[in-house]
Amino acid sequence: MKVQAAAVPDVHTPSAIAAPGRLARYADLHKWMIIPMIVMQVGIFTDYWGDFAENAWAVHVHYVIATLWYLFLIIQPYYATHGALPRHRTNGIIGMFLAGGVGLTALSMLHRDMVTAERTLQFPERFGPIGPWFFYGVAVTEIVLITAFIYAVLQGILHRKETEHHAWWLVSTVFIIMMPALGRGLQLAWFRIVGFDSVTDVMAPIYVSVLIIIALTFWAAHRYGRIRHPATFVAVGANLFTFFMAPVGRSQAVQTILPMIIKG
Repeated sequence: MKVQAAAVPDVHTPSAIAAPGRLARYADLHKWMIIPMIVMQVGIFTDYWGDFAENAWAVHVHYVIATLWYLFLIIQPYYATHGALPRHRTNGIIGMFLAGGVGLTALSMLHRDMVTAERTLQFPERFGPIGPWFFYGVAVTEIVLITAFIYAVLQGILHRKETEHHAWWLVSTVFIIMMPALGRGLQLAWFRIVGFDSVTDVMAPIYVSVLIIIALTFWAAHRYGRIRHPATFVAVGANLFTFFMAPVGRSQAVQTILPMIIKG
């Protein structure tokens, strides 16, 4: 009597890779990750491309690396759920360098906030309703967002063998670093609609940006069953800090200590 060997599934087929309960739920994630990519690009379009030639080298590098990170989070779920896990793992190593680049280039631009804050004191007529406090607040908020981003990436690495935790920690990063681009975009649009000289509340479009990002975060978390996941809390919490940007920026302690820490 012959014993027929059990069929061994081909681990390179999409059906084997996207096992039910693990990767299957993320089979269409790459499509939905295009949405935050578009939001980021639309938000930063005027601010970045409007004065492209005047932007510092650090700004160009950060823009390119951040864009590549968004593309990375579109491509990686596709590879993971469509039979290309070896390529997904190889790209994952490259991706960690990209993540480091996003964090480091963002930190490198904090000095620009300090310089701009000084310019608002020297040329207040150029900045209208925007005082130096705004840029001090921006710097502190960006430090919080960068810290949250790095933490989420590290958690994604630590949970690399736990598929759903690994995936969601990395997905959460798009909502953590969306704020600067979307905030600047809506703020510039608000200035143009109302008229720069007529603006009395420069924070209103920033707050609207926060609400949009948090709504997108909860929408994505609900879709993939991750409302109560720690990564969701980190993304939402980091964005909620933006509501404290104005009082933090107006703090005399912050305005004294921050320029001493952030130096060119």
